[in-house]
Amino acid sequence: MAKFTWDHVHIRTPNVEETAKWFEQMLGAEIIRSMQQGAPRVDMKIGGQNVFLAPVSAGDGVASPPVTPYQGLDHFGLTVSGIDAIAADLKAKGVEFTKEPTTVRLGVRICFIRGPQGVSIELLDRTV
Repeated sequence: MAKFTWDHVHIRTPNVEETAKWFEQMLGAEIIRSMQQGAPRVDMKIGGQNVFLAPVSAGDGVASPPVTPYQGLDHFGLTVSGIDAIAADLKAKGVEFTKEPTTVRLGVRICFIRGPQGVSIELLDRTV
């Protein structure tokens, strides 16, 4: 069977700069600015993963963000260490939690936060 590896996650947003700023300030994303076909492009790296930001405007034919839960891609997860302190810091910054930090099984604590455009992000702290 062919080998598959991750390349990127793609987020569509009406405000690329605002979305990039949120991910940078809240999750420490590295912002990468470049030119693509003569137009400025803003991408990010989070935990070594490429995250591409695509601008959308009214009338582009792009549907509104879905309301959770929905079928299809549900969320992406980021590994952290010290989830309770991280959650406290994110709350102080005004991040919305959709699930507070909780132990789901021995050695695994999780929480969920809402990112720009309703993107659901899981934070996982694995100690075993």
